[in-house]
Amino acid sequence: MTPDARLLLYAFGAVALLIALIAYFKLHPLIALTSVSLVMGAAAGMPLGAAVKAFQDGVGAALGFIAIVVGIGTMLGKVMAESGAAARIATTLIERFGERRVHWALMVVAFILGIPVFFHVGFVLLIPLVFTIARRTGMSLIKIGIPLVAGLSVVHGMLPPHPAAMLAVSAFNADIGRTIVYGLLVGLPTAALAGPVYGAWVARRIALPAENPMAIQLSRSDVITADSSDSPRLPSFSMSIFTVLVPVILMLLATTADSMLDARSAVRVALHFAGNPIVALLIALLFSFWSLARAQHFTREQVLKFCNDCLAPTATILLVIGAGAGFNQVLVSSGVGRVVADMARGSHASPILLAWTVAALIRVATGSATVAMTTAAGIVAPIASSMPGTRAELLVLATGAGSLVLSHVNDSGFWLIKEFFNMTVQQTLKTWTVAETIIGVAGLTFTLLLSRLL
Repeated sequence: MTPDARLLLYAFGAVALLIALIAYFKLHPLIALTSVSLVMGAAAGMPLGAAVKAFQDGVGAALGFIAIVVGIGTMLGKVMAESGAAARIATTLIERFGERRVHWALMVVAFILGIPVFFHVGFVLLIPLVFTIARRTGMSLIKIGIPLVAGLSVVHGMLPPHPAAMLAVSAFNADIGRTIVYGLLVGLPTAALAGPVYGAWVARRIALPAENPMAIQLSRSDVITADSSDSPRLPSFSMSIFTVLVPVILMLLATTADSMLDARSAVRVALHFAGNPIVALLIALLFSFWSLARAQHFTREQVLKFCNDCLAPTATILLVIGAGAGFNQVLVSSGVGRVVADMARGSHASPILLAWTVAALIRVATGSATVAMTTAAGIVAPIASSMPGTRAELLVLATGAGSLVLSHVNDSGFWLIKEFFNMTVQQTLKTWTVAETIIGVAGLTFTLLLSRLL
């Protein structure tokens, strides 16, 4: 057996061991991820110190961004829940779309909101709506939640201005405007299949625990169960939705400034600062203290208590997400991504299929959609340039679709969904992992169909 084949075998073995330790031996995910990461590094021939350093770097790199985003986003969600803003938005969506179609409404909202924001940012902004609508309607959390994450995931992987998509646009020399238009044509039906259609089907087959710690923190039962005579207590729909959209607006302004203003412009620098996801969320949280908390006559002590109370359930979530990112970094540092890339270079498949396959293999091996998309674009772009006839924009979409396939235990997003939805590993594999795979396969299918029409 060659060293590269042995390395791939170790990687697949590490994933299988992780699933067994967590699902069957009931070992805490933090312990399992840390242990298997170090064993994988040692088995791959990394110096023991380097394996520990890689794991540590992966944890630090992920939590440096995600910890603040989840923390501030959860506080914002708590203020929205306690003020009744989440209930107001949920009630309005139910009235406009009806209970039977509210999961479709959430997919569309997530798709639109997710265009300018990172997946994790959009998730923490919208998850209070999922919890609130679930309690308001009695619908399954999975039936409502899967359409939300499907909408966010599709735009995260396929549409600019997300960083990986932008890098792929640059690598393939694609037109950004056409990429967005084609991305909408491919992304909407893809999100529909993976979200409302699959979510409604699988929700009937998955039973979640009655108690969800995050749902308790991010939904307010007295508002949710109130009848119409109590509705004046809730904030207005316009103010509620504007508070959620504050970070989205700031990020859109930053993106617009990047493309329209000179790099030395003071306005561009200011907007770029305000549009940073962490800063944008912080501004939205501070704004919510005025727009929602003050309007509901909450005292400073009450607001402080809300912020303190909602952070407790996030501790385990963040540690598990960090450990998942550490495992991902060990796989990358051990050379698994390089092995997959080397295998792809000898292929003679069509550029669209090649882009999707390379991205999918790197995604499964490393757990990172961003790494998969950027690496695959770098590998396939020179090959595609020597095989004219395929639109560069479709190569971006195919690469993005492949980078979303088969999210599992080496993906921080897997643990984010698992912990917030309070699912077991098996349930997360049956819901989130399958939904992501549907996105990948459907995205490729619709991209191939679009290539026949152009």
